[in-house]
Amino acid sequence: MWDAVLCILIIGGFFVLRAVLATVFFYYLLPEGDRCPNCDAPTLRMASRGWNLFFPKFRTSWCYECGWHGLLRHGPITPAPSTSELTKHRH
Repeated sequence: MWDAVLCILIIGGFFVLRAVLATVFFYYLLPEGDRCPNCDAPTLRMASRGWNLFFPKFRTSWCYECGWHGLLRHGPITPAPSTSELTKHRH
């Protein structure tokens, strides 16, 4: 009986350890900041009750240039363009 309990504890411990390590690995795999991982354009922050409530360390984002949507880590934000930069590109 004791052998079965010990075996279940060891296998269960490895299962939990694997889940924790995979979570940490994929957390650091997500990009940091507000840039799109596909086209490197600034993304817009989207409001999502579920993701933002349960995972406050992530930012739900949408890229208006390529249509990508997903999670990013909080990080540096791209500064907004000045009015002179906006009028320069209108020609």
